[in-house]
Amino acid sequence: MPLTEQRLSTTVLVIGTGGSGLRAAIELAEAGVDVIAVGKRPKEDTHTSLAAGGINAALATMDPEDSWQQHAADTLKESYLLGDPRTAEIVTQGAALGIDDLERYGMAFAREGDGRISQRFFGAHKFRRTAFAGDYTGLEIQRTLIRRAVQLDIPVLDSVYITRLLVHDGAVFGAYGFDLTNGTRHLVHADAVILAAGGHTRIWRRTSSRRDENTGDSFRLAVEAGARLRDPELVQFHPSGIIEPENAAGTLVSEAARGEGGILRNALGERYMNRYDPERMELSTRDRVALASYTEIKEGRGTANGGVWLDVSHLPRQTIMNRLPRVYQTLLDLQMLDITREPIEVAPTAHYSMGGVWVRPEDHSTDVRGLYAIGEAASGLHGANRLGGNSLIELLVYGRITGRAAAAYSESLTAQPRSATAVAEARAEVDELLAADGPENVRALQRAIRNTMTEHAGVVRDEEGLRAGLAELDTVEKRMQNVGVHPDIAGFQDLAHAFDLKSAALAARATLEAALERRETRGCHNRSDFPDMDPAFRVNLVWSPTTGITHERIPDVPDEIASLMSDVSTDGKLVE
Repeated sequence: MPLTEQRLSTTVLVIGTGGSGLRAAIELAEAGVDVIAVGKRPKEDTHTSLAAGGINAALATMDPEDSWQQHAADTLKESYLLGDPRTAEIVTQGAALGIDDLERYGMAFAREGDGRISQRFFGAHKFRRTAFAGDYTGLEIQRTLIRRAVQLDIPVLDSVYITRLLVHDGAVFGAYGFDLTNGTRHLVHADAVILAAGGHTRIWRRTSSRRDENTGDSFRLAVEAGARLRDPELVQFHPSGIIEPENAAGTLVSEAARGEGGILRNALGERYMNRYDPERMELSTRDRVALASYTEIKEGRGTANGGVWLDVSHLPRQTIMNRLPRVYQTLLDLQMLDITREPIEVAPTAHYSMGGVWVRPEDHSTDVRGLYAIGEAASGLHGANRLGGNSLIELLVYGRITGRAAAAYSESLTAQPRSATAVAEARAEVDELLAADGPENVRALQRAIRNTMTEHAGVVRDEEGLRAGLAELDTVEKRMQNVGVHPDIAGFQDLAHAFDLKSAALAARATLEAALERRETRGCHNRSDFPDMDPAFRVNLVWSPTTGITHERIPDVPDEIASLMSDVSTDGKLVE
């Protein structure tokens, strides 16, 4: 046992201090249940805080005819029928309560003159159902949840990196990790664990995630504990990530910019969306806009930097300052660009993991007893295309539900067996990496994986490229056996990067293998060698390193929701 190891015990451990993790912790604390939340980055600066455009709920404040059923229908239609109908029902039915919770915690939503919560159109929604707080909605939600967590005295350890879940006989009994600042080990015993540590979009080179987030941690932790992944190949590429500077490539220009009337043009000055979705134009779904921009660039109509132009300069300056303050400030800070006068150079960027850990729709429990997954770590709602604004409401709804489920699971236990062997293996894994003194650089190998995924598993994929990607990944995995890990006086970030690399490799393998298996074009998944949607692939692909890929049937959509869905057209989806 290490000299500096802290042992903690709690009823429920929450891994991840973004919106979903904090919402689950709040639910537990409000119910009087002991909870600890841990995260690897400051809670004020989690990925949730970057979400800009808004949060969806059929409140019908602007369009009285809106309903949760219509919200579910829009969600399932735009998922290209890969979303789980029960999950969609649970989220859309629980959405209004999610908004009520935020109001109860003191969130300041934008409002109409008479006090109603404002709602705006966002992408491919039938009605105005996106509530917002300027274009800082995610940041405001995160701040609101942090305030509530402070009021409830929830212990939040936001410099602890979890390296392994502790499992005995198919049931979780805690987690192991270390402090990023001083290396102190943490052994946390818990009756239940809620995994809320994000997705895997950082394994692409151009991404809206920061350097040390969304590296596939949730996927690796869950899989090594005995859980499975669902649809890891379904990754949303946001249409508008900035290109420069290099260290900020992929930083998002909010979808709100298109929602407020932004226009997309290629290098020839053509407004090109009429070639891909003449009816919805720039308000089309993310997958279609991203593919349109990718195609324009690929066919030689992109800018010199490999992008397209997103222009809001024709909008009134006051509209930009009131509705898009974050976009305005970001471009000013990063490029000294005044978006009220000049267009923004953008390109598709890896943005959101729509697949994730396999969970049950009712309570987001996994294959491992006592282990739950929520937020971007989980799968089920989004299918092959996520509607803008749905992820923020999903984390509120399932944060509440999963908090209650974890508490009930704990209460049902008569005893909790632990395993000294599991703890010893977790300690040894950290010890071995700390002793690693090979010639391979962890950061260089991370970059190699990002290059592979960008080259072979980006917006458009084919069999030859995916097989080449798997061969490159084989090489990286061999090189990983000879890494050197060197913590220094500044902290243990190098050890964290070594675990991030393990996570990235597992997430990359799952993504490439599932993308190879899905021999069709559907939503975000574009196969140039299989350009049509195949009814035989209206299934979820479930992956694990032991069983490979299985096809999982998706339940039928209930009639009351199916009757509100219009046909999904694939016209113009793949124009190479």
